[in-house]
Amino acid sequence: MEAVADYIPIPQRQTELPFLCAIEYVFSITVRGTVATGRVERGTIRVGESVEVVDLRDTKTTIITGVEMFQKILDDTLAGDNVGLLLRGVQKIDIQKGMVLAKPGSITPHTKLEALASILNEDYDVTGKVTSIMNDKDDESKKVMPGDRVKMVVASILFFLLYLFKTDSISFKL
Repeated sequence: MEAVADYIPIPQRQTELPFLCAIEYVFSITVRGTVATGRVERGTIRVGESVEVVDLRDTKTTIITGVEMFQKILDDTLAGDNVGLLLRGVQKIDIQKGMVLAKPGSITPHTKLEALASILNEDYDVTGKVTSIMNDKDDESKKVMPGDRVKMVVASILFFLLYLFKTDSISFKL
């Protein structure tokens, strides 16, 4: 096992960044409370620290009252761990899969984005409502053809995943 441990590098964990954990499942444990499970994407968290439950609706603040990983009770957790986090004062109906737990003030949800897109073919898929399309000269366009490079503003509740960027715009290629 030493040879294997020497050969396989230990992956770097993003422990220096603010805590972030996407909620995968939610359980209600009688007498204990509500547990949100998921993989810690970045940062660390200790029992007793505050976190925000970030949603497109209202962001709520709560306290981590317990951390468990593979039936072991822990004092803290760090990036890369799959954990269950016991949340104080949160009901099961208040949280769901897709919400995130984050260090207070570290992320902001968005429902609108501005994209700089290079259209490769006639079929492009955008999950949301395209509210405006502009060409390179910032003139509004009604039609987009393959090879065009356009700016588009897209609005949808499905863009909640942009919480990581903490900005109102993002550039990407379709």
